[in-house]
Amino acid sequence: MSNKNLHQKLQGIQSSLKAPKGQTNKFGGYKYRSCEDILTALKPLLAEWECSLVIHDEIVEVGGRVYVKATCELLDSNDSNAVVSSTGFAREAEVKKGMDDAQITGSASSYARKYALNGLFAIDDVKDADATNDHGKKQAKPTTQAGF
Repeated sequence: MSNKNLHQKLQGIQSSLKAPKGQTNKFGGYKYRSCEDILTALKPLLAEWECSLVIHDEIVEVGGRVYVKATCELLDSNDSNAVVSSTGFAREAEVKKGMDDAQITGSASSYARKYALNGLFAIDDVKDADATNDHGKKQAKPTTQAGF
């Protein structure tokens, strides 16, 4: 695979990646995939295509709210200058019943990482109930700022 450029490798990984929704939300009764599910499916493909993945988080404030900004970087093992990246954001809840502050941040981190991975590896979550489930509550969808 070393004679392919990073964009060709990314395309190969995207077309081969199978990350099924192996988790079930007990409250909502719907299937979803976690960040860990995606990473488990990715690891053999990264080795096959001679790439590595680096994920890092940053805490940012936007409009007075705290967000976790997760960035996923795909690196070519044969070319240290070849990098492709994607970013995902998740807002920290001000209060989440049964969670301490570290758990709230960790939950937002997992969510932001999942969506950064979705963007980088072209994982389609359009039909993902996780994104549309209102848990029985009818409310208007909040508007988002550009880039989020």
